[in-house]
Amino acid sequence: MELNLKGKKALVTGSSSGIGEGIAKCLAGEGAHVMIQGRNTQELQRVVREITAEGGIAHYVEGDLTKDHDAKQVAAKTLQTFQQLDILVNNAGAFPKRGWLQGDPQDWLDLLNVNVVSMVRMIQAFLPQMKTLGWGRIIQIASVAGISPSPGLPEYGITKAANINMTISLAKDLAGSGITVNTVSPGPIATAGARKLFQEIAAEKNWGTNWEVIEKKVTQEMLPNLVGRFGTPEEVGNLVTFLASPAADFITGVNYKIDGGRLA
Repeated sequence: MELNLKGKKALVTGSSSGIGEGIAKCLAGEGAHVMIQGRNTQELQRVVREITAEGGIAHYVEGDLTKDHDAKQVAAKTLQTFQQLDILVNNAGAFPKRGWLQGDPQDWLDLLNVNVVSMVRMIQAFLPQMKTLGWGRIIQIASVAGISPSPGLPEYGITKAANINMTISLAKDLAGSGITVNTVSPGPIATAGARKLFQEIAAEKNWGTNWEVIEKKVTQEMLPNLVGRFGTPEEVGNLVTFLASPAADFITGVNYKIDGGRLA
């Protein structure tokens, strides 16, 4: 399928690693010009190098989207580089391993700023010019935790539920504008961060250090799904790339689970 993304301008927040990196590489692979955003200069430069080595077009911008000033600078550099933005993928976020009694109310507020308000900052920065263009894509990366929350990660699940909710509200607000808004909610994805987390759990359970063994144990005993494995950042990237394309013009206000059938 020809996705007609060549020359489209995209910003993927939190794309110096993990799911965001996978999304950025998939978009670039389809011909989009991609702005990589994060807070680690070396990792940002690495992702840009890897995309350009494959013939793609990428730039990077460093900034902390939890801060108004940084968020404005990220938006300004993106528009200065591209002149317009067609695709906004709100992926930046945090995944603290905290239970109900391990964090204080300020921790909850801080995570809300990271996982929700940072997205609001980006939407408000780019939506006016998308309206002027009469076309755009806004895609929020949430989580299946926003639908089926874990008792051990309460604040995270609440922020992901907010991401899903804000998508529906914004999609309704933009009815007839040519701008679509959707959510992608991954289940277990084999990012470096996820591997580190489950390797720590594996050490506690004496599962050894082999990732294939750990993955099998986790998907059998902790996070079972119908496919029987973790997903990959590239698989999430493929879904996001389709939703970002003109081929998805008739899709808006939807939350797509990419979880191997875990919630089925």
